[in-house]
Amino acid sequence: MTATLERPTAPVKKSRPVTPARIALHVFLVLTCLMTLTPLLWAVYASLRTYDDTSVNGYFSIAKALTFENFAKAWEIGDLPHFYWNTFLITVPALIITLVLSSMVAFAVSRFSFKFNIALLMLFTAGNLLPQQVIVTPLWRLYRLIELPAWMSESESLIDSPLGVILIHIAFQMGFCTFVLSNYMKTIPYELTEAARVDGASVFRQYWQLTLPLCRPVLAALATLEFTWIYNDFLWALVLIQDGDKMPVTSALQNLRGTFFTDNNLIAAGSLLVALPTLVVFFVLQRQFVGGLTLGSTKG
Repeated sequence: MTATLERPTAPVKKSRPVTPARIALHVFLVLTCLMTLTPLLWAVYASLRTYDDTSVNGYFSIAKALTFENFAKAWEIGDLPHFYWNTFLITVPALIITLVLSSMVAFAVSRFSFKFNIALLMLFTAGNLLPQQVIVTPLWRLYRLIELPAWMSESESLIDSPLGVILIHIAFQMGFCTFVLSNYMKTIPYELTEAARVDGASVFRQYWQLTLPLCRPVLAALATLEFTWIYNDFLWALVLIQDGDKMPVTSALQNLRGTFFTDNNLIAAGSLLVALPTLVVFFVLQRQFVGGLTLGSTKG
């Protein structure tokens, strides 16, 4: 007799039972998604309509025609290329310096044990608990007292200078980045650092060539968040910059307001153009962003 081999059958996945709680959860998620997307979709719809159409028929009406004319007008009237450049002069240096300095502090507090280890981490983290509006007046006075050469600032101080805005962003964002990076670095096995130390690697080499490459996913996640926060900030630019030509792109929307009337369709188009770089950064780094959020949640 010959034995016959039976082909193993794949396990049948059992579907979850439909319960009232599960239905309520899905309804809640759908409603939340609609509430979040409705303002964005409405802004897109309004930006594609003409001012004459909405002034006659109202905003809550079916458009007679859709056009991209508002985007071209917002780009030209708002002088968006100039203000985009102002924004990137602030956002990119602030983002890079924040991540570099935060990774250095996180490396020190996570890979070395010393007396004020936890206190130093708490000091950086405590900065996130301070409302930014509280220090507006003293910071403005302090910036007026700090002198700079004329080639760095036309006002010869940190006021009305992109450097002043960059420094305050670094100060406020370092706490959050240090906290996240230190917690992630603690999940990296200490044996790697010890092996590098035995091989004669210096502290900087352990940081730059060993630890930092392992932190690429969390750095990508932080870069996405920090770019969005710094790019969208308007408070510090409004307080610290007096020259309108040096303002970030978020201020360019003021140029779209008329003296006697406001074209809300034009402003909607300008708002979408202003928000476009943050969407591009998110979609480019989406995979690393999602992966960075989940890294360190489990061990083993």
